[in-house]
Amino acid sequence: MGKSADKQRPKSRDRVSVRRGSGARVRSIAPWRYWAMVAALFSLAVLALSHVAGLQVLPDVHRGFEFLQNQGNNRTLRTVDIPAYRGVITDRRGEPLAVSTPVVSICANPQLLELDADKLAMLARRLKLRVGDLKQRIERYRNKEFMYLARQLTPPQAEAVLDLDIVGIFKREEYKRYYPAGEVAAQLVGFTGIDDRGQEGMELAFDDWLYGATGSKRVLKDRKGRVIKELQLIDSEKPGSNLALSIDLRLQYIAYRELKAAMKQFRAKSGSVVVLDVQTGEVLAMVNQPSFNPNDRSRLKAGSTRNRALTDLLEPGSVMKPLTMVAALESGQFHPSTVIDTSPGYLRVGRKTFLDHRNYGKLDMSGILAKSSQVGTTKIAMKLDPADIRGVFDRVGLGQSPGTGFPGESAGLLPSKRRWRDVETATLAFGYGMAATPLQLASAYAVLANNGIKKQVSLLKVSAAEGVPPGLEEQVIDQEIVASVRQMMKAVIDKEGTGTRAAINTYEVAGKTGTSHKVGAGGYEEDRYVGLFAGMAPADKPRLVTVVVIDDPRGKDYYGGLVAAPVFSKVTAEALRLMSVPPLKVPEPKLVEGAVLKRGGDS
Repeated sequence: MGKSADKQRPKSRDRVSVRRGSGARVRSIAPWRYWAMVAALFSLAVLALSHVAGLQVLPDVHRGFEFLQNQGNNRTLRTVDIPAYRGVITDRRGEPLAVSTPVVSICANPQLLELDADKLAMLARRLKLRVGDLKQRIERYRNKEFMYLARQLTPPQAEAVLDLDIVGIFKREEYKRYYPAGEVAAQLVGFTGIDDRGQEGMELAFDDWLYGATGSKRVLKDRKGRVIKELQLIDSEKPGSNLALSIDLRLQYIAYRELKAAMKQFRAKSGSVVVLDVQTGEVLAMVNQPSFNPNDRSRLKAGSTRNRALTDLLEPGSVMKPLTMVAALESGQFHPSTVIDTSPGYLRVGRKTFLDHRNYGKLDMSGILAKSSQVGTTKIAMKLDPADIRGVFDRVGLGQSPGTGFPGESAGLLPSKRRWRDVETATLAFGYGMAATPLQLASAYAVLANNGIKKQVSLLKVSAAEGVPPGLEEQVIDQEIVASVRQMMKAVIDKEGTGTRAAINTYEVAGKTGTSHKVGAGGYEEDRYVGLFAGMAPADKPRLVTVVVIDDPRGKDYYGGLVAAPVFSKVTAEALRLMSVPPLKVPEPKLVEGAVLKRGGDS
């Protein structure tokens, strides 16, 4: 039966027999089908290779695959900023006031973070955060691809975090601002924010100058966000330019020390000191209290960042009397030897009565300044056109912006009226009904110190070679009149004057005390004052002008001659010594009790 079946099946050479394990023939395949299958498999291999080549090697040939290639690049290639080094701020002698130091910020991609309970606890510990707070922050940014975990860490602190090798955490290099002078120059220099941009003071005023330009580069990152290769520099960073301020840090320290001591002694609310170079108009020192530490702003109090010497207005009171004397001499009605009868020690103008401490009788112009006589000043003012008094104030820069470029600097307040009441004329003559900053007062006194020449005030160092640029100085008061008024102001420091505590042992001083009432909700307050002293030294050839303001002293002493004049004396004396200004008078010998002065000066 089997043989007959075999005989009936036709034999063919075009078939391939396929046997199974038992050796029984199951079926046969035609050769052309076999080779067609081999060809198909080979074609699939070639197609796969061409696909890979299209994705990685030949993108121009297979443009249809560029999308996938771009998607891959988007997950690995990044353009990162290169932070620019912020310019250094220095004092006039090159001492650093603000410098930048490299720091590291820890960043994360919340979508890639892989944190179990143990890793979360370790990360929180090294970031010095509570686990719960860190977890909440991460959850809040869960749908984002970037967040900061910590800003501006030192390199060792950052490495301690990165050593945890957590997927999705990476670093960003930045710069942090550091202020070597601390609170001594805080309100003037200002500070930057966490993004290294200026927020206060000169840091804000000259932010574009100091900041420079950020660069950029293309890098390759791994799945953990770490940079594994820098591929291309796109733009180079451009460091910021340096800035030299006009202040001398040595004088700044001296002024700050003396002001802080006075604030403590007299329990004052606030205070300011400004030291001005008469020859150049440069501010050599500008300090304020209360102050703050710009390197640690965690306990920053409201108002402490304010540069009161440039922003806070006050009614200067009697320190304006020398300028009223200028108006009197310019009128031709008065001369330095003119005598004014101040008896009986008070004078009524309208509904206002002006009082002296006692009946000074007849006083010449110098005596009126020395005693700070309200009656004498009022009698002079009554004979003058109020516009003439205001005109002198305006010419020396009061009621105008100082033009330093400092953010928030005040222009002050100088009234302008068509009709003046007598009481308004009198009060203006001794510094009420107007307002000025300590810097404006220093600038006005600098005109008296500089023989009537007004110069532009500068918070930046003025080049000795270039000097004051043309057009920034102007003769606004006659030189002879200024010399006469300076001579009158010397009497304020003499034994019979109100400013004896402003005297300097080896230099003659010219100046004026001031004590003004503070303004409250219901008008002038009887028991709250501002004590001031404004002066210059050496008196006959001034080099420095110093203004001291002690705001709201709460002790028994509040007069400007008691609270502000001693600060002037100490600060100005040290400043003149550091500037090598030669003494212009011989100090009086101090005798020890019981000693005998012998001939020849030995004792």
